Order: sequence, then structure tokens, then C-alpha cells
Amino acid sequence: MPRMNTTVPARPAATLLAAAALLTAVAAAPTPATAQSHFEPMDVFQLEYAADPRISPDGTQVVYVRTSMDIMRDRKRSELWIIDADGSDHRSLGDGGSPRWSPDGTRLAYTADGQIHLRWMDTGETAALTQLTESPSGLRWSPDGRQIAFNMLVPYPAPSLAAPPSPPPGAEWAAPPIMEDRFKSRQDGVGYLDFGYSHIFVLPVDGGTPTQVTSGDFQHSSPAAWVPDGTHLVFSANRNPDVLDYRNSELYIASLLTGDVRALTDRPGPDGRPAVSPDGRQVAFTGYEDRTRTYQVSRLQVINLDGSGHRTLTTGLDRSVSSPVWASDGSGLYFQYDDEGNSKVGFVTLDGDTEVLAGDLGGTSYGRPYGGGSFSVASDGTIALNQTRPDMPGELAIGRRGGPTARPITTLNADLLAGKTLGQVEEIWWESSYDGLPIQGWIVKPPDFDPNRRYPLILEIHGGPVSNYGDRFSAEMQLLASAGYVVLYANPRGSTSYGEEFGDLLYHNYPGQDYDDLISGVDAVIERGYVDESNLFVTGGSAGGIMTAWIVGKTDRFRAAVSQKPVVNWISKTLTADNWYGYYSSRYEGLPWEDPEPYWRFSPLSLVGNVNTPTMIITGEEDLRTPLSESYQMYHALKMRGIDTAVIRLPGASHDMSRRPSQLMAKIANIVAWFDKYRAMPAAS
Repeated sequence: MPRMNTTVPARPAATLLAAAALLTAVAAAPTPATAQSHFEPMDVFQLEYAADPRISPDGTQVVYVRTSMDIMRDRKRSELWIIDADGSDHRSLGDGGSPRWSPDGTRLAYTADGQIHLRWMDTGETAALTQLTESPSGLRWSPDGRQIAFNMLVPYPAPSLAAPPSPPPGAEWAAPPIMEDRFKSRQDGVGYLDFGYSHIFVLPVDGGTPTQVTSGDFQHSSPAAWVPDGTHLVFSANRNPDVLDYRNSELYIASLLTGDVRALTDRPGPDGRPAVSPDGRQVAFTGYEDRTRTYQVSRLQVINLDGSGHRTLTTGLDRSVSSPVWASDGSGLYFQYDDEGNSKVGFVTLDGDTEVLAGDLGGTSYGRPYGGGSFSVASDGTIALNQTRPDMPGELAIGRRGGPTARPITTLNADLLAGKTLGQVEEIWWESSYDGLPIQGWIVKPPDFDPNRRYPLILEIHGGPVSNYGDRFSAEMQLLASAGYVVLYANPRGSTSYGEEFGDLLYHNYPGQDYDDLISGVDAVIERGYVDESNLFVTGGSAGGIMTAWIVGKTDRFRAAVSQKPVVNWISKTLTADNWYGYYSSRYEGLPWEDPEPYWRFSPLSLVGNVNTPTMIITGEEDLRTPLSESYQMYHALKMRGIDTAVIRLPGASHDMSRRPSQLMAKIANIVAWFDKYRAMPAAS
């Protein structure tokens, strides 16, 4: 790719200050939705979405988690809501999460304030069932409705080599030192983890003390599945003493009568999400036999309850599947998967025949167009799911196998979007200049788009890279389009939802030819005639931030760049991030000190001597996945070279910079201000 000179006079620094002042002014004085024509920053606070839909066993009602934005606390707020399957009688049940119906549909278990609660659906009465010292998760009713299984951390004392000295009475000394000897001690969005192991418990619904089912120095954090007679639980866990074998997990069955635990599977790789058949004879699960690759397709499989008869059902579907749910008659299983950037609910018979039941699954990732939906199934086959489209944030929908197409039954965002002109989203395919591989992307056009004008273009790159964008609502894409930019987002090689071969093309080769895929996409949009080729910009987060930093080291075509939460040095990333253990075999061969060359060769920092593009970096101060030190390495290097650069630190933000709505808004405001600073006068049409 020829390098081009993009040096332009910098706009005054006041541009950034003006953008910040504008955002502050908007936040201070909200405007009614009807007075705005485009999607604006403050509209983020008006978004709502449906999550975790749980349909009643008889298929007549759905309880779901309704998430909205609290403008005074600058945080998401979640409540339980219930609605009839025909869309009527929509009402709040109050605070709570993780709703789960009893098998007979008379009661609802849920979590609130760190405890398990019960609601009697005929009277509306509620009661707290527990007095736990740790938060429960993974609630699962026993088939007879008399017990609930759940997961909970069991703490243990922190290790110590020496007792700390005792301060004199009234003295204010520093906190005592903390010793670490664990394989994983930190987690992004959480911080330092509590000392303890997650175990499975069983709680009598009529009252009593939870009984611990699992034991040992292993993590049992995945929900368990009941055997129909209520005597055993099937669960997934990594009980391998070799902590470096972190990808491995097996299925186990535990007796509630004797406490005995035995393995049902025995192979390298992750086996998880067990679901026991209605007759209790088989267990369905997802997983694969690990070959130590960057990406491997997770398939739906079944075994007999004694561990024999293992077979794969979705051999004909080259897509990763998750969340298996047995049909009530045992004829097959419902599951979800991503296909070409669209999340779907499917069904597979025990003979391996698959069919698509619903699409557009998702809506919980309101910032960028990622997946993230879920579904549940009633005894009569009615399906409840959350759905999203580019013009529709996550709504609750109802469908049925063999019935009409799934349709939304809520309109949580109708009042917000009624007076808005959103940027239209258009699907586009092109061939990569590297090898002709077909690549899928989407174009977001500015509201009130005029095909006779020439617009600046933003290439927005997804994270992962083992992930995918799709035809889903995205507040960030809409805000960039509302600022007057055409936005291109895409799924280059290494993205999921296109099969195992496509997803594994980055094995020992990242960043690799995904650069060619993305640049070819930019050229494909330019060919449409409405993009000003002199005004190209690039941004992306996480893996997208990596690719942004890589791109500006490869070409000067872009007038400015914003690298969000990047990794620029794979050696430092591998040894410092919270998921440090996930790279030295599946991403790069060997350990950094054994062969540092590939780690450095694929590090954007190795190309920093080529960068002429003004590049800003944005990262959360508490990001443990792509630590802030990565951003400062790039920033300092660009400063040394005299390239215009800046670092934006988001106080309190982890890797997910959209947890607080104001930070998502501020991030987009700074991106737009940086691009506006270097935006040239529009070319003649």
C-alpha cells in the first residue's frame, strides 16, 4: 500500500475544549426527545433494553430484566418486569435479577441485595430465602420444585508468610501486606479477586440451610443441571490440578445423597453448559477437543448419563453453539449461535438435522454492535428472546418452532426513537486484496444522507479479535454518524460467525491480513462515490485499538486516528494483563523470553517509527485487560517522534468503557473532536 502524506494544519486546541463544553452544556440541560431530530449524546441516558427473558412453563408470561440508565447516578439500573406473551399486562415486579420460574410456574426465584428471594405469583408475596455472606449465582430449580441449586464463593484466609506487626492503640498504620500465590488474582471490571473457591450449593425452598455439594480447591462457577429424579447434579468444572491447563473442563455428576463426584467426560478442551434430557438418560453439552488454536468451533454434543455414547449433533453446522435447552418431549435441543454477524436461535434433532427458529437475537450491548442475547423455552415450545436491529435496541420478542416468525412484544424505546432520524445501516460485502476472501461489513450513513455529497469516513474496528459485529443497534455508531461521518464497521478474518477456518486465520498471525481486509473495505465504500477520500479516519477498541495502532504504522491514508484501549507491546501485555495466560500458546508460539521475535514483530510499537498520523489513545484508568501502561508506551513513543498525540484517561473505567453512560458519551465526544480537528475542507462533489 503506497504511503501518502497527510500532514495538515492542526486546528486550534480550543476545538477539543469546545466539544467538551458542548457535551457539558447538553448534560446540564436535557432537551425533550421531540425537539431533536438525530440521535444525540444525552439520548444514551434514555435507552432501555430487555435482558435475560424467562418464559413461564406454560408459555403465557415472560419475566425479564429491564435495564435503563440512571441519569443521576450515571449507572445502569435493572428491575424485574413481567408481561403476558401476547404483549398485554406489562408491569414492574421490583428490584432484582436472574429470574427463574419454578417447574410448575407458581413461584419465581430471583436474586436481590446479594440474597435469593422467592415470589409467589398468585399473591405477589415475596420472601428472602437466604442470609448469605457471598453473592449467589446460577439459580436452578430441582424438577420437583422443592430445592434450588446455586453457585457461591467459599472464602479462605489469604496466604501469609509473616504476621504483620500490631499497631499501638489509636495508631493509623497502613493496611497489612497481601501475598499472592494464585494463578489468577485479578479480573477486569472487578479488580483483585477475593480469596476463595466457587462451589455448588443446594437450598431447600421451604426454608433451611444451604448444603455445599462440591468441594476441593477448584472453581465451580458454572450453573449445575438437575437429573429428573432430583438425586444428582451435573456440572462443568476444571478440576485438573495443573493450573496451566486452564482451557480444560469436564462434565461431572455429583450425588446429593453420598457426595460422590465422578467425571462424565475426559478429553482436552472445554466441555460445558450441561443440560439433562427430560427422561434423564442423556446429557447435552457444548465444547470441543482442544488442538491449541486461536479459534475452534464449539459444537453441541450428547452423552449418556453414565458417560458412554458420546456423539456430536451439530457436525453439519460450522458455527459455535451455546445455551442448549432440551425440547420437553426430548426430540431435540434448542440452542443459540452467530451466523454472519447475526445471532440466532436454532433447533437440532437427535439425528443432527438443524433449523433456524429466530434471528436478530441480542440487544444487551448498547454501545457497539456486538451480540449478547439469550432465550428461554416453555413446555409448549414457545420461545422468549431479546431482539435487536440497527434501528431497534433490545426488545422482548416471542416466537415458536413451527409457528410465526418471532416478533417483539415490547416497545421500550418507541418514545425515544419516535422523533429521531437514525443513520441508516446498509450491509456490504467485498473481496480482500490479500487473497480474495469475502468480507462482510456494514455502512452507517449520516441522518438525512445526501448521495450527492462527499462525506468523511470513519473505519470503526471491533474488539476480540475473536468476536463479531453485526446488524444490531449501536449507540456509538449512531453518534458517530450523527456527527456527519459515514461509518464502516466490519468482520475481518479472525471474526466469529463465519466458521472455524475463517476464525482461525489469525493463528500465530495477529495482526495479520485483517489489515488488508479492512483497507479493502475502505476502498469498497469509496467506490460508492459519496466518501471524501481526503478525509479518512480510523478508530476501534481493544483488538480494534490494536488494529488502529497497527494501521497507522502501515499507511498514512488516514488523517487522524483514535486507538481505544490498545495493546501495543505483546510482551508486556502477556505478562501483565488479567488474562495474561491466554496468549503464549494460542496466539504466539512459545514464551516471550524463549522467542521474543514474534511477540515484537506483531506489536504495533514495532511500527511506531513509521507513524505520521496524529493519533490519540483512550483507555480506562482501571483497565486490567489492556492496561493503561500499554497506552502510555504508544503515547511516549509518538511524543519522542514529534507526532501529534494525546492520552484520554477515563477515571474509574475498566475495559468496558460503557458501564457508565457519561463515559461512553465523553469517549465519543473526544473521538469526534479529534477527528474534527484534522478534518479537511470538504471536497467538491
